[in-house]
Amino acid sequence: MARVKRGIMASKRRKNVLKMAKGFKWRRKSTFRAAKEALLKAGKYAYRDRRNKKRTNRRLWILKINNALRELGLTYSKFIKTMSDKKIEIDRKVLSQMAQENPTIFAKFIEKVK
Repeated sequence: MARVKRGIMASKRRKNVLKMAKGFKWRRKSTFRAAKEALLKAGKYAYRDRRNKKRTNRRLWILKINNALRELGLTYSKFIKTMSDKKIEIDRKVLSQMAQENPTIFAKFIEKVK
């Protein structure tokens, strides 16, 4: 029977882990064990922050809408209440873009909602 040489898949796995850890500092970029731990932690942070990004963006949209509304003499909470009462469904992202890029159109929209 022929001799079987092993280690191809293990070295491939280690090489891939080190390739993914490229750009890390110090020992974490060159040592397999440290790189593996760093990648696990980086994956956790990435998963968490993909959700936090949505939260942060929504807060930013609300701030932009509120600033634009206060210039027109209205508050964010009263505006959202009147929109929900009149069953107008426009998301905050679109409203904040409208307030930032087209303030005249936003002002006309506010007058329609009032």
